Amino acid sequence: MLYLLARELLQGRHYAYENVLFRGICAALLCFVVALFLLPRVIRQLMKWKLGDRPEFDHASLNELTRDKSNVPTMGGVMILVSIALAMLLLADLTNFYVQMGLVCLVWLGLLGATDDWLKLTARRRSRSRDGLKVYQKLLFQLGLGVVLGFYIYRYGRGNFAVLSSLVEPGELPAYKILSVPFYKPGLQLGTLAFMLVTVLVMTGTSNAVNLADGMDGLASGCVAMCALVFLLFAYIVGTPALADKLLFPHIPKSGELVILCGAILGSCLGFLWYNCHPARVFMGDIGSLPLGGLIGYVAVVTRQELMLLIAGGVFVIEAVSVMAQVGYYKWSGGRRLLRCAPIHHHFHLGGWSEPQTVVRFWLVAAMFAGFALATIKLR
Repeated sequence: MLYLLARELLQGRHYAYENVLFRGICAALLCFVVALFLLPRVIRQLMKWKLGDRPEFDHASLNELTRDKSNVPTMGGVMILVSIALAMLLLADLTNFYVQMGLVCLVWLGLLGATDDWLKLTARRRSRSRDGLKVYQKLLFQLGLGVVLGFYIYRYGRGNFAVLSSLVEPGELPAYKILSVPFYKPGLQLGTLAFMLVTVLVMTGTSNAVNLADGMDGLASGCVAMCALVFLLFAYIVGTPALADKLLFPHIPKSGELVILCGAILGSCLGFLWYNCHPARVFMGDIGSLPLGGLIGYVAVVTRQELMLLIAGGVFVIEAVSVMAQVGYYKWSGGRRLLRCAPIHHHFHLGGWSEPQTVVRFWLVAAMFAGFALATIKLR
């Protein structure tokens, strides 16, 4: 709203508000400050409502290690959603299609996560199973969101290409169809069905992967912050014609506004981390982890950097693969475990690493992945 107001009042004049990188930094600072100062009130309210978590694992030793986490308030991720939404409403161009779809993604997955958290917590109060939503129910809504976003992003990209076709070199591939491949300049061309499939897989996979990583104090929020910083830069590159052309990336018209979204994710995660670092005063819950993963996946789809997400979000890939490997090996071997416990951060925790050691070491790995992802900008 502030952006639209400034644009209306300062027509014909060029000021810093027009620069998406400047507004992205402002979004990061705004979200950090909002989360930093308002989250204590949210924590007190969650405690008043008795929305405390009680971690339960299928492993007696791990339950013993995490016994001190009982009754720590969860669903603190609601503050992350509020701060991101506030930054987008104030600093982003609300007439921009990609901003609108980003808000849809935020609300959709936020409601899904809130429903899952609420069912778990209220079931515990009634001494019932705390399963929350069934796996197939969560997947149904995540797949549905992927289909909706894939359809509209592809259609919007096709419409933009038709409008700008006179400015495109003969034989040049439409940017919205190109899947960028690290170290390979031309990229791959996707058809409609392939684009939809990739979008669904990325949205569902990233959302669940971040959710799996949200198992230790500060682990998910710290890793998401690093990933958001990487995609802030990628969104700026593909949204800026000169930079995209110079660095051999497909230019996606109007995608630069996603810099504000990435900045908001970065700032909100850092503000949340202030209270989520060990020993955590609040947990994120599915209401935070599902939307954060989904938003990172959404930015990757729009910027055509889905494969880059495997590098920048390497920690999340490792977490997800560890769970799939554990389940697969357990079924194949007739009950034996590949890891002490999955996701893999619990494996190291049970192996003797303290929780702060595990989290900081995973942050270091995430930082290495982020640095490598940025290095690929020139290694093409």
